[in-house]
Amino acid sequence: MSSRIYRAVSVTGAAQVIASAGAHYLPAVIAIPASRDLGLPPAVLFAGFSIALGVSALAGPLAGKMVDRFGGRPVLMLSNLIFALGLTCLGFAEGMWSVLFGYAILGLGMATGLFEVAFSAIVRLFGKSSRNPITGVTLIAGFASFVAWTVSVYVESKFGWSGVCWFWACVHILVGLPLNALLPSPLSASAERALNTAAPEGGVSPASATSAPLTPPPITEPAPIPNKYTAFLLAFVFAANSFVGMGLMIHMPRMLEGMGVPLAVAFTIGSLVGPSQVLGRLIDFFFMRRWHPLVSTRLAALTHPIGGALLLVFGAPFAMAFVILHGIGNGILIIARGTLPLAIFGTKGYGQRQGWLMMPSKFAQAAAPFLFGLALTDWGSNVLWLSWTLGLCVFVALCMISTKYRPA
Repeated sequence: MSSRIYRAVSVTGAAQVIASAGAHYLPAVIAIPASRDLGLPPAVLFAGFSIALGVSALAGPLAGKMVDRFGGRPVLMLSNLIFALGLTCLGFAEGMWSVLFGYAILGLGMATGLFEVAFSAIVRLFGKSSRNPITGVTLIAGFASFVAWTVSVYVESKFGWSGVCWFWACVHILVGLPLNALLPSPLSASAERALNTAAPEGGVSPASATSAPLTPPPITEPAPIPNKYTAFLLAFVFAANSFVGMGLMIHMPRMLEGMGVPLAVAFTIGSLVGPSQVLGRLIDFFFMRRWHPLVSTRLAALTHPIGGALLLVFGAPFAMAFVILHGIGNGILIIARGTLPLAIFGTKGYGQRQGWLMMPSKFAQAAAPFLFGLALTDWGSNVLWLSWTLGLCVFVALCMISTKYRPA
């Protein structure tokens, strides 16, 4: 792997840890103390996060189009500035409307700075050879939950919930912005052609003399989606998986408690989701990277239904097996958000297409905490049937997409 790839993967992965810390993992730390200090119901803080996800969904296609046109570096650097502004506003919030305003700005930061844009930036650099770099980014970003919650809880204990917001705003400016500035820029079309045609003595071209894949020429116009039916299936897969993943992230301990697991043990078992996701990404990198991503994604989609069946049939003793299987599959499915559209539709217009494909997923994430919690309240542990059914539907949808398709 060339130094160019190492550089892109390391800085993008580290920047994603910072971006996730100030976005997905923030509400769990600040919601209760902020609601107490501001005299607001905790639901307002979580509603603000749902608004951020909605804004991110709506702005996603535009952010992807910007990556297609300008490359990933300027868009990701812009996200650091937007994140810092949103977190600063949230830290100064004094009521419901200022909280929602801060979260809306955070939504713009999420649209320009989270996984979808990071994947688009990698594809913009390495084209069809982006699968391993995308996996590398997700491996590094897999430590986001540990870093975010550990650091945020410590800062909150010393400086309060506002201090957490201001701390991550400073980290975005002082660390995240310089990291994203180190992201390589795409090669020009002329440089690309020169590298492809020039050959040193012995007839070995630079492309074959190094493991670094050449970058594609700049992308200025999105390619039309060649198969809208396939795009619909992919959008459903990502949305259903995001709904289940977000719902279980919020409500896993309560669901396991309903299955007969003591609550303290349920929290401990639930914490294995993060390490299991990293394990899934390692499995994908070391054992599945030569397969078509659709094959590895189908296998990953089966892990949740298998784990759910074990838990439904045998109960609490298989709670840990369920969590680990769910985490492994979810880790690989997160990688698939970047690799499947690349393998099926190609590189042209990748960023903007990602924005459209992931829009239903972000709306599903926004709705999941409320809808999954409502189902858990009404159905109890039988809510597992909902996630099990959706997991099975994801597998069926993936089986309806052909691995023989090749982008033009």
